[in-house]
Amino acid sequence: MLKCISVSGFMMTKGLALALRGCCLFPQVLPDQLVLLLEFLLEEESLSVGTLRWLEGRYCLCEQDAEVRHRWCELIVKHKHTAAYKDVEQFLKTDQAMGVYLYGELMVHEDARQQGLAKSCFRSVHEEMDPTSKKVVEEMIL
Repeated sequence: MLKCISVSGFMMTKGLALALRGCCLFPQVLPDQLVLLLEFLLEEESLSVGTLRWLEGRYCLCEQDAEVRHRWCELIVKHKHTAAYKDVEQFLKTDQAMGVYLYGELMVHEDARQQGLAKSCFRSVHEEMDPTSKKVVEEMIL
């Protein structure tokens, strides 16, 4: 039986807690490992702002590859981490094809600020988007 401990307000195995603390055994975390970590965290009902800030600071998530940044943006949207909405905006502008799902996440929560972010980003990039992605996003936000 795995022993669970509480870290930053949520329960996890001791091994995961060590990984989150940046255990010196693994100084470099691979993008695939970060994706798995972020997917695990996406399953959590709530994460504190402090935990989200720590994750960004420890792993420089907004500087990782598109897959990692996408999961990071999902966490930002899910937990309404408003201080990091700039990362979502940057992702939607630079990774337009991968951002289609994220537009849907921004709209489905029925949060006025998130919906405003989606609409603002779409207005600034819609002319550069491929026709298929553009049509899908238009249908979501209009």
